[in-house]
Amino acid sequence: MLVSHTLNIGILAHVDAGKTSLTERLLFDTGAIDRLGSVDTGDTMTDTGELERQRGITIRSAVASFTAGEVQINLIDTPGHADFIAEVERAVGVLDGAVLLLSAVEGVQARTRVLMRTLRRLRLPTLLFLNKIDRAGARDEALLADVRRLLTPAAVPMTSVTGLGTASAEVVPYSLEDPRVRERIAEVVAEVDESVLAQLVDPAPEGRERGRDGAEPDGPGLTADRLRAALAARTADGSLHPVYFGSALGGQGVGALIEGMVRLIPPAPALPGATARGTVFAVQQPPNGERTAHVRLYGGELRPRQQVELHRPGADGGGPLTGRITALQVVGRAPGDGGPLTPGNIAVVRGLPGVRTGDRLGPATDGPATGALFAAPTLETLVSARRPAQAAALRAALLALADQDPLLRARPAPDGATSVLLHGEVQKEIIAATLCQEHGIEAEFTPSRVVCVERPSGAGEACHEIARRGHTGPWATVGLRVEPGARGSGPVFTYETELGALPHGFHQAVEETALATLRCGPHGWAVTDCRVVLTRSGFVGPLSTAGDFRTVTASVLARALRAAGTLVHEPYHAFEAEVPLAALAAVTARLAALGAEFAETTGGRHSWLVSGALPARRVQEFQGQLPGLTHGEGVWTSYPSGDRPVRRDAAPRGASG
Repeated sequence: MLVSHTLNIGILAHVDAGKTSLTERLLFDTGAIDRLGSVDTGDTMTDTGELERQRGITIRSAVASFTAGEVQINLIDTPGHADFIAEVERAVGVLDGAVLLLSAVEGVQARTRVLMRTLRRLRLPTLLFLNKIDRAGARDEALLADVRRLLTPAAVPMTSVTGLGTASAEVVPYSLEDPRVRERIAEVVAEVDESVLAQLVDPAPEGRERGRDGAEPDGPGLTADRLRAALAARTADGSLHPVYFGSALGGQGVGALIEGMVRLIPPAPALPGATARGTVFAVQQPPNGERTAHVRLYGGELRPRQQVELHRPGADGGGPLTGRITALQVVGRAPGDGGPLTPGNIAVVRGLPGVRTGDRLGPATDGPATGALFAAPTLETLVSARRPAQAAALRAALLALADQDPLLRARPAPDGATSVLLHGEVQKEIIAATLCQEHGIEAEFTPSRVVCVERPSGAGEACHEIARRGHTGPWATVGLRVEPGARGSGPVFTYETELGALPHGFHQAVEETALATLRCGPHGWAVTDCRVVLTRSGFVGPLSTAGDFRTVTASVLARALRAAGTLVHEPYHAFEAEVPLAALAAVTARLAALGAEFAETTGGRHSWLVSGALPARRVQEFQGQLPGLTHGEGVWTSYPSGDRPVRRDAAPRGASG
């Protein structure tokens, strides 16, 4: 069948909400697969890794395809566990729309709120699927109220349920041809669509006057077609979120969800021009196999044997990487079909050995620039090989894993260890298992600790000049100024000197050394959100070497940082704690003792909601104490929310960091 367009839709959810099961059901019901796989038996289409099958969780994003009428839908199944949020971030950046899954039993979870907040910020078209309606304890109206209160006020149900919470549960799609249904849905749509609001207030058709007796003229006002158009328009711009009830395991409501994908989520328009422009959102590197990349294309075309240019965003981007595609397989096409990759589609590309997750094809400024969607890792561990002879192999394996997830940031540490950044302890377990099973390396990990950063508290300068007469030190003049940068800008190196004042190799030595030196500030943490400015430079040919400039730059920058002064910032979590009135005083007192900053406390006769921010290092401690403080009735949600200055004196990080 001829495909009119392609939609790339992500399946997102809290862990165990049923993402992979929904993906299997969508593929089965549309004929893409001939049998349903199961997470329990480890035979699903998207969880193909050995560790995913063993643990029954999604670790890496995977793509599967089906067709609905003339529309091809590429489903991107993402991890639900918070430790693998980096995988979700990569996927969200290439989506046309999303399906956010909730369990009708467990309801709105902390991770659900983080995901929805991000989807709303991006204004990404998002449908909500309330799963597990056939499970005991499933809720409908009460859950819808929670969705509107905690996720989005503009949630409009498109289906209803009979037999809720039983094996005979059924989904009934709402018909917009029914005036009562149309009016009920229109009331929600009117909150975000002025044209619908106007037609509700004055249902008379435009350009037609009412009769002399005040009666409405013949003919419809807000018709079903007009409401469908408004639903599609407001879903497309991210201001409205249609809600579907169903069961991934039983298949109820899945047909209505597919219809919603096709009708309400629009394809992204192709970028103009013939240059291939796209994003690498996933990389796979088998231990002894060829590296492959999942590429979403936004403009131009990609073909086998085509030369491409990759740009790497971020401070470690460097220059462009060029390579030649040896083969590509477009998702949704028959194996061996080497046809071109066109805008809106996804392909698995081979022949780019240096490719990393997050790389972009085409001009560096092209493609969607969403920035960091979720918080960076806040934990650090040091990894070393149990057998010293495997130290080099361990570092190579960790660097390969960092290519798949750059937020890992594997970097050398003292005593032959490697520093790795983490989102959580489950991620550490997965890395250990991957190293053992895929690389044959038994690794040892130090206990994880919270990662802080330093930011300059002022400006500072330092300089080293060549002393011509009787000089015995490095033959290099370097002057540097350090000053605060914008929050979130990272470390930036720039020049006040003329670029031609030094040979290119010396310029490169200064910049590389400056950025490397910032990885360990006066207190032992990485220095970020700062500008390092080269204010003076000089050399003596042919005596000066790049090594002279590396030596001088490190010492000059260290002095400039001490002159500027730095403040240590630690990560915080935003929190909400719902507690009984009788426990309010004890809960707030304990939070205050742990360093919490309170935002709002609201409530009534029986329960209160306390919100604020808490140092990340204290979150787990308080979570363990909450049940005792509230006799098991307290509900806690939290998520990373930036960092703040450390209140106590910052201890040096020490050699182990």
